[in-house]
Order: sequence, then structure tokens, then C-alpha cells
Amino acid sequence: MKILGLSAFYHDAAAAILVDGVIKAAAQEERFTRKKHDSGFPKHAIQFCLEETALSLSDLDAVVFYDKPLLKFERLLETYYGFAPRGLASFIQSMPVWLREKMFLKRILRESLGEIDVTSAKQVKLLFPEHHLSHAASAFYPSPFDHAAIVTIDGVGEWTTASICQGSGKDITILKELKFPHSIGLLYSAFTYYLGFKVNSGEYKLMGLAPYGNEGPETEAFVATIKSELITLYKDGSVWLNQKYFNYATGLRMARDAKWKKLFGFARRDSETPIGQHHCNLALAIQKVTEEAVMNLAKHAREITGSENLCLAGGVALNCVANGKLRNSGIFQDIYIQPASGDAGGAIGGALAAYHIKFDQPRQVTLPDGMSGAYLGNAIDDKSVLKVHHRYQAVSKKYSDDELYPQVAGLLATGKIVGWVQGKMEFGPRALGNRSILGDPRSGDMQKRLNLSIKYRESFRPFAPAILAEEVDQCFELNGTSPYMLLVDQVKGTLLQEKPADYDQRDLAGKLYFERSTLPAITHIDNSARIQTVHQETNPRFHSLLTAFQRQTHCPVLINTSFNVRGEPIVSSAEDAYRCFMRTEMEVLVINNHVFMKADQPEFADKENWQEAFTLD
Repeated sequence: MKILGLSAFYHDAAAAILVDGVIKAAAQEERFTRKKHDSGFPKHAIQFCLEETALSLSDLDAVVFYDKPLLKFERLLETYYGFAPRGLASFIQSMPVWLREKMFLKRILRESLGEIDVTSAKQVKLLFPEHHLSHAASAFYPSPFDHAAIVTIDGVGEWTTASICQGSGKDITILKELKFPHSIGLLYSAFTYYLGFKVNSGEYKLMGLAPYGNEGPETEAFVATIKSELITLYKDGSVWLNQKYFNYATGLRMARDAKWKKLFGFARRDSETPIGQHHCNLALAIQKVTEEAVMNLAKHAREITGSENLCLAGGVALNCVANGKLRNSGIFQDIYIQPASGDAGGAIGGALAAYHIKFDQPRQVTLPDGMSGAYLGNAIDDKSVLKVHHRYQAVSKKYSDDELYPQVAGLLATGKIVGWVQGKMEFGPRALGNRSILGDPRSGDMQKRLNLSIKYRESFRPFAPAILAEEVDQCFELNGTSPYMLLVDQVKGTLLQEKPADYDQRDLAGKLYFERSTLPAITHIDNSARIQTVHQETNPRFHSLLTAFQRQTHCPVLINTSFNVRGEPIVSSAEDAYRCFMRTEMEVLVINNHVFMKADQPEFADKENWQEAFTLD
């Protein structure tokens, strides 16, 4: 049985193909269109999936869209009616889009699929599972568990904002749901908005800012205000949000700025203005409240399911700090988190839900999981590299495997920043060693160099360590593995440096560049790190590079950040990689076995103009 799963028209459009229940290919549309968070119909991603599996639309048993648009439209109408006359401007703006596009999604899907194959598009079966069922399916079915509790948390699907389900064999039973407008995800997004970051893409910046907050009276007061005025937390994981402070239900903004200013004592931050200690403290406060809400949901899920295993999905499941604390809490024996927990992963989940529930197909549990390390996208062949040579007069040297790994490890050890492009592109928001920028974590200035001259992004943003899975206990407190970079845990105490007496009184910049450990470039301000364990079984080439680096430096860790700059998607093709390499201060690019040295390349015409497009913090 062959099923195409789709997510589109809201956040991150994506496509995925199952063949007899196995995920064979998956990709986000943004990687092909080069439009970050592209929400349009994923035509290019579909074409990739079909080509990768040598299928056509006529071979498909079904095309599955990841939610129910009519149910979402019902929620929209009832919400506007319930809040009337508030929200008139938003209603006038959104209704034409709904009536023109989303109300008639079945027709739009067939027309869009018709651009690929008009005859088959008219005949293929279209299915529409609910949004949170797609999330639940995306986490449970690829997990290594035959039985598990499933918790999904995001902004909102149709009506549901969080759910607790039970997974058993091929079946998923929905046990409890939290309904709009009460939403942990929307609460976190409201603070993302108020602290000057972009909603639906800047939440991870808020998470990264939180550790710069000080544990003290102001943060405690912010937590108390949030819990007394904005949200009520219940022991069963449900929440109630005081809608007089929010505007997302019917408005064009997340929060009521004037009311929040009275609550917290300062106005909403503009995106390009400096970050003060009060911003950091508020970020820490909402992170604490979010962690408490997630922990309550997890505890209740354990109570009502009795399961020792937990599966997580939905946008809030990308909060790696909360995930790490949940794993260390001991509530569950083991936790599995869908690596593409946001809407893109709904393409996989919708297809899996159709396969196992609608078509009643048996499930085969796969170890370590069914996501193939998230390496589900397009690979780059040497023919593509040759095209780069011809188009840009690029210069590279090709090495054998035996030569490549020690050569690149040596460059990294001398402080070079390396673009590393290998094998199949990752599915989801994280680069996991196939579309990555790598650096030496022992370097005191590497975080600053990467943020300001490579990534062109906020200086406070931390970088993740990739470590040989077999060496993780040498550097981190993590008990187990974290192959998808979805868990935050502490750096080993033996690697830490003692903080100066005035540390807590320093401003953000003063804290940022203090070297907290012998791995300063990956040690966040609270001595934590978002860890990726690299496994020989799922990524032998990245594992071999780390092994070579360890042999030369006695350090089993590299910085691993996504191969992109602020405002652009992760690179997909050889040309994407070369253009990004030439437009930044990256010194080395490796595509497959081809090594490009910046010093050897001809002048790149539009480098200067491109850099001026970015405003640095």
C-alpha cells in the first residue's frame, strides 16, 4: 500500500510517502522553494517523494491531508461569534481567504495535484484525519514502543490544543483533549511576540533567551503574575487562559500590548532593539510556567494510561529544555519525541494514521525507530557537484574516505568553520550532520564567530554539540541517547569553570562571553547543552568525522548547527550549499568527498549586497 501525506496552508508545508507502512521519503517545501516556512502547496516536495520512490500519483492508494479544514472553519466562525463585536477587522481579513481557498480544500488539492498528473488527481482517494491525531500518529507509529502514552501539545489544530492518547499496537485511542482558546502553545507564542520575536518561528529564540534570566525577585514576580493573571494550571494538565489579556482568538496580534505593559512594567520589545535583563527574566518566567504545564500533562498521562513509555509531538515538543527535564523527572521509563514535531511532521502522521487506522494495516515496531535518523530527503550526487564547478568556476579537491575524515578533522582542529553536506537531507527543523555547519567547541570565540559572521543572527543564540554516542557520558549528564537534538541536559561538572563573583550582576553580553567550560562554544549560560548523539548505524559518515576529530584532539564533540543563515531555509542542493558558503565567512565546504577551500574560489559577485540584507544584533 502506497500513501502520500501532506501538510500545507498554515505553517510548514511538507510531503511524505509511505510504502507498506514504511516512511520512504519526506521533505519540506521550503527546502526547494528557498522560502523559509513556506506554507504553500508542497508541489516540489511531492515531486521529490514520487521520484525518490519511483512512483506516480496513479500508484497511490490515498493522499492524506493532515487536518480537517471544515472543522477548523467551524472553530473560526464560532470563535468570532462568541467574541463579537471584537475581531471585526480580523474577520474581514481572514474570511475571503477561507472562502476562496480553505473552505474548498478538496477541490484545491485535486487542482494542485493535477499539475503533476491531471487524470490521477481526479481519481485518487483524499483523506482528512484530525490535526492532533496526525501529531499523535507521527510520534507513536515510528516509535520503538508497542504500547505508550501519547501527549500532543501545540498552538491549535481544529479545536484541540493538547491531547492525551493511548497507543497500543496499531491503535490510537484519544483519551482527553484541551480545547481552544486555552492553549499552552499559544501562551508561549504570545510571549514570543511580546519579547520581539516572530510567532511560529521565534519560539526557539525565546527558549534560548530564558537561561539569561536571573533566579530572583523579578523572575519570581513575573511567574506569580503569569499564574495569577494569565493562566490557571490544573493538576490534570489542562489550563485556562484569561482572554482579556490575549488577542489571538479574533485579532491580528497575539496579546493586548497595553494590558501586558501594566502587568509586567515594560512595553513590548521591538525586534531590533537591545535585549535587557527584564526581557531575559520574563523569558525565564514563561519557560518555567510552560515546563510546569508540560510536566502536569505528562503526570496525568502516566496516571490514566499506566504506560511506562511516552511519545511526544506538536510544536511544544520542540521545547528541548522542557523535554530534558521531563526525561530526567522519572515520570516515564522512556520517551520518544517525533523529530519533526511541528506541522511538517503532520504529513508523516496523517499518512501513518490512514495506513493503520483507516486501512486497518498491521504495525511492525522498528528499532531504534521508524524515522531512519530523519534522513528522508534528497541526496546530492557528484553530477550536481560538477554543475557547481561549471557554473561558478568553483575549485575543489576530491579525497577518498580514508583521506577525507582526517583532512577535515584537521581543518576543524585549527579553527576552520566547515560546511558539511552529505547523504540525504534531514526532515524536520534540525540539521543532524548531513546539512550542517561544523566548528571546534573548544574555541572561546567560536560562538561569536558563527553567530555574527556565518549565521547572521542574534549573538545570544547557543550552538548544539554533536557527540559520538558511545562517548556521551564523558561530557554530559545525559542518561541515554538524543539522536534528534531534542533534549537539553547539563555539561559534566568536571568540564565546568568557576563563575566570577559578579556573574549574576552582569548584563547579557557580560554573561555571554564568559567561558563556562572547556567546551565553551556549546555550553549555554546555565551550563546546559542541546545534545545530539551521533550513531554509526544511522550516520556512519558523520560518525567517522567525529571519530577522526577525537583521534586528533581527544575531544569527541563538534559544534553542529544548520547549514543556513538567518532568514533562509537549510540548504538542500549542492548549489544552495556553495552559494551560502561563498556569501558568508565560512572557510571550508565539503560536499560528499569534494573539499572546497574559500581561498581557492573565484570572486563571488553578489556577496556584499547579500550580507547587507541582514541586520545584526
